[in-house]
Amino acid sequence: MNRTTPIAALALLALVGLQGCASQRSESALEDASAAFQKVKDDSNVLRSAPRDVIRAGESLAKAERLSSYIGTGADVRHYAYLSQRYSEIAAEHAKLSLNQERIAKLDLERQRLQLALREAKLASVQQQGKWVEAQISALASEQSERGLVMTLGDVLFDTGRADLKNSASRTVLKLVQFLQLNPRRVIRIEGYTDSTGTPEDNLKLSRDRAQAVADMLVDLGIDEKRIQVEGYGDQYPIDVNASERGRAQNRRVEIVFSDDKGKLAAPR
Repeated sequence: MNRTTPIAALALLALVGLQGCASQRSESALEDASAAFQKVKDDSNVLRSAPRDVIRAGESLAKAERLSSYIGTGADVRHYAYLSQRYSEIAAEHAKLSLNQERIAKLDLERQRLQLALREAKLASVQQQGKWVEAQISALASEQSERGLVMTLGDVLFDTGRADLKNSASRTVLKLVQFLQLNPRRVIRIEGYTDSTGTPEDNLKLSRDRAQAVADMLVDLGIDEKRIQVEGYGDQYPIDVNASERGRAQNRRVEIVFSDDKGKLAAPR
C-alpha cells in the first residue's frame, strides 16, 4: 500500500492541474465573449441592424455563465462562449454592411441631385455663366502666391473625423465643376489637411481621404480624373495654432490649388 500511495497522489495532482487549466481556458473564453457582447449591445447601429444576432449572443453567453458554476462543464462553457462571441462578430459585420449600403444610397441621391442642378445651370448663357463662376471662384480663393490660385474648403464640409462630404459642400463643389468645365486646360491639385488631434498616421490617412472624397465627387460630375491630383499632408502646414478649437477648425481643411490657364501647376509641397 505504501508503494501505490505516491502514484495515486501524483495522479490526483495531475487531475487537479488539468481541471485548473480547463477552468482558466473557460474563464478566458467567458471574458472574451462578454467583452464582445458588451460592445455590440452598447452600439445602437448594431442593435438596429442585427437585433436577432445580438439576442442570440446574449442567450449563449448567459448559458455559458450558468454552466460555469458546475464542475466538469468546461467544454460546454467554452462551446457556448464561442457561440456567443461568433454571434457578436456576425452582428457587428451586419451593422457595417448596413451602414455601407446606407452611405452608398445617400451618395447616389446626392449625385443625382447635383447632376440635375448642373443640367439646369447649363441653360444659362455660357458667357454670362463663365464670368459669374470665375467671380465666385475668385471670391472663394484665399491665396494668390507662388503656389497659384488656392481655394480653401473649410472643416464645415465634413463631419468630425469623417471623410464623407456633407450636403453643404454641394454648392461649392458645383461651382468648381462649372469652372473646370469652362476652363478645360486648367488642372487642379486637391490637398487635405487636419489639426494635430490624433496620431500622425491617422491624420495623414484622414487628410488624403477627405481630398479624395472631393476628387471623387468631381469625377462623378464629369471632370476627367487626369485633371486632378490628390495629396494628403495630415497635420503639417497649419495655418493657425492648434491650442484652441478655433485654430484647430482652421487647420482642418481641403485646399484646391489651380493651375494657370495653360495647365501649368505648381509643384506639391
